[in-house]
Amino acid sequence: MSRKAEKVRKKQTGQALRISPLARIGQAMLPMVAGIAATKKGLMSWVHEKGLEALEELLIEDAESIAGKKGKHRANRTHNHWGSAVGELSFGGRKLQVKRPRVRTKTGQEVNLPSIEEFRQADPLPARVVHQILLGVSTRGYESSLEPMAPELTCRGSSKSAASRHLVALTRKKAEEYLNRRLDDVELLALMLDGLEVAGHTVVVALGIAVDGKKVPLGLWLGSTENAAICTSLLQNLLERGLRIEGRVLCVVDGGKGIRKALSDVLGDLAVIQRCQLHKRRNLESHLPQSRRSYVVTTMIQAYQSKSAELARKRLRALASWLERAGYEQAAGSLREGMEETLTVLKLGLPSSLQKSLATTNAIENLMGSIRRVSRNVKRWRSGDMTTRWTALGIVTAEKKFRRIKGYRNMDTLLHVLRSKELSFDNAHEAA
Repeated sequence: MSRKAEKVRKKQTGQALRISPLARIGQAMLPMVAGIAATKKGLMSWVHEKGLEALEELLIEDAESIAGKKGKHRANRTHNHWGSAVGELSFGGRKLQVKRPRVRTKTGQEVNLPSIEEFRQADPLPARVVHQILLGVSTRGYESSLEPMAPELTCRGSSKSAASRHLVALTRKKAEEYLNRRLDDVELLALMLDGLEVAGHTVVVALGIAVDGKKVPLGLWLGSTENAAICTSLLQNLLERGLRIEGRVLCVVDGGKGIRKALSDVLGDLAVIQRCQLHKRRNLESHLPQSRRSYVVTTMIQAYQSKSAELARKRLRALASWLERAGYEQAAGSLREGMEETLTVLKLGLPSSLQKSLATTNAIENLMGSIRRVSRNVKRWRSGDMTTRWTALGIVTAEKKFRRIKGYRNMDTLLHVLRSKELSFDNAHEAA
């Protein structure tokens, strides 16, 4: 080997050694990835081809079951084969044009094939569009998210405007079903109400907890949690749809004045109010400097974890007095406001696991988080109807993953306490 060739070989060897192991692995896998991609494309083409062949055979069988086989005599024939025509069916997230046989009666009336009608009634395309949108695909990018089709096939229904139409139709349908469904079968034991802002509109949502611990979305209304008329309309709508209130109901709220007044106006003495302890802590923190928050929050948590309402009340009053002496009068006033209603679950003597679930509005806050995740896919809001549709879609989506609340095995204890005739709270402590 010449000196020049030896020099070139050493140079190439040195360059190869300088390549990182990860890069060498990547270079080795490139042919494999390319092969997998080619295999996937070929597999999808094969699936489409075989699927269309099976569909064609099914349609031929339908036509033969009505008009008999072509070219064979049939006594008392009532229908005739009448060539073929191009029809549209949902396939692979699109509207695909397929060739279908035609059948007519002897009087010349067109007969719809049973399979065609079945496919059209159970159209999966709108559901496919919604599923893609919930995964974060925009209507503009819907077509590119679908598997590629063979170039010789003619299809439509995957454009931005078509995806938008399917989306609007299905979300409107889901919203109507959700907002009008009957609630006669819901055995309500606890009720949570809260509001969130969606596209400049405040949406009030109601979540029920049944006697078996299951969470049941009950309804929604456009308005404000500070607006008693809106909250009253929501509660009355629930009653009109058959929601049964057979005794006292534990109502967990965030402290909004509108919700509080609406519960009092609609349910009266049947509403046992539990103010959210987490919201109370957050309100208190907003009146304090950063250096004081840790101590105050720790003290409040210890108070709410007390074994009795009396001990919790004593600790909270001591904290309020300390805040006043430290010069935080607004924080002390915030703590004293509604203090007794934050101790309701302690007064009821519920087991600790159930107390934790019903002392805050966390259950409905999780539902609100799902609504926010779904609605963030919308970039351009147009109306309140659109807000209602997307909120309902978020609730329906979240409901599929609902679990029973923690401590649901002790719901019988809550039922017994709420139905007890001796249940009464002395709110004189609050004024002290």
